[in-house]
This record gives sequence, C-alpha cells and structure tokens, in this order.
Amino acid sequence: MPNYLALPMPENPDAAKSYRVKELFLTLQGEGARTGRAAVFCRFSGCNLWSGRPEDRDRAACRFCDTDFIGTDGQGGGEFSAPKLVVLARKLWGDRPGVPYVVCTGGEPLQQLDSTLVAAFHDDGFEVALETNGTIPVPTSMELDWISVSPKAGTRIAQRWGDELKVVVPQEHDWDELERWDFPNRFVQPMYGPEKDHNTSLAIAFCLSRPQWRLSLQTHKLLGIA
Repeated sequence: MPNYLALPMPENPDAAKSYRVKELFLTLQGEGARTGRAAVFCRFSGCNLWSGRPEDRDRAACRFCDTDFIGTDGQGGGEFSAPKLVVLARKLWGDRPGVPYVVCTGGEPLQQLDSTLVAAFHDDGFEVALETNGTIPVPTSMELDWISVSPKAGTRIAQRWGDELKVVVPQEHDWDELERWDFPNRFVQPMYGPEKDHNTSLAIAFCLSRPQWRLSLQTHKLLGIA
C-alpha cells in the first residue's frame, strides 16, 4: 500500500485548479461608474440564480438575465489554469499603455474566482474588478480593486459593501435598506428587453426622485459592441 503521508504535498493546492470561462474578450465597460473604460472581460461559466436554460427561467431566482453563461464555447472561452488565463488576458490587452484592466463577470464569478487567480492577475500588473449578484460574500483574502454588486429581488444578499451598487429596474426592493449599504456609487439600470423604453422612463423618474442614485445604461448594447 502506498505511503500517502510520505508523498510531497503541493505548496499551493489551488495551483492545479482550472477555471471554466464562457468568454474572454477585449471591449469597453458598458455600465456603471467605469463606463467607456477599456477592459478584458472574463466571463465565468455558471450561475447560482439560474441554470441558463430557457426551460428553467420561470423557476429561477433571476428571471431577466440576458447573458449566455452556459459552457465554455464563447469567444476566447475554455477551461484554463490561472497562469494560462492570465497569459491569454495579457495577450488580449497587448501593448496598450496604462494599467491593464480585467473584469471578472458571469454568470456568478464567485462560484469560481478565488484569491489564487486574483493574485495571478495582480502579479502580471492587472487591475481586477468583480461583477457579482451579491449572494456570495467576497473572501477577505481576495484583494479586489473594484467590486460591483447587482442584487436581485428575493435573494439573500451577503455582500453589502463595495465600490458600486447597480440595481436593474423594475424590481421590488427595500430601497431604504439598499441605501444603508456601504457603496459610494449607486445606480439604477433599465431592464433590457421589449419594455426597455418604459423601464428607462421608470429609471429616469426614480433618479429624479432619489438623487443619490444615478442612471446607468447598457451602452455596449446601444453601440452594438460586445
């Protein structure tokens, strides 16, 4: 019988971990406080609020998602180790000046994103942002540069602090409660779809009535970019 206690243990147990990525691409940030900023988007596969399958939408905790996060078959997608993922992101950024910027999104990225990958991006000079639904708390060991939380009505929000709170409307929220959370930037964003013009009017009226909130638009869709 092998003596497992005598086998050398890896210095970093997460070193061999792989990450399932739906898409990896260079674009402009389309929403929120950093709209218009060049960024490498790393869209992780999977979400804890919806399977992504149309037949499950009516039973999902989030029913209005318009993002394909199933599998790894998107642009630049695949299953990668942390070093490989950083290399691919750096290749997309190329020799552009300034600090390279990567946005970790989904789906729900915190189902996969960990301190090992964040540190690997930092070691290569990247600034690292997170876009999350807030149901999974950000580990204290994960030294992110930007945290954007987009809560969904009816879910339990564990991440109540960050850099940006971005709420899709219309949704039924306790807005007074949301305003007690620790976010310096607060946005409402019209739900995209057949009712987007009506939803935009609602968002405008909301911002006029509660000026501590600002309007966010999906400018990437308006511009026809990814």
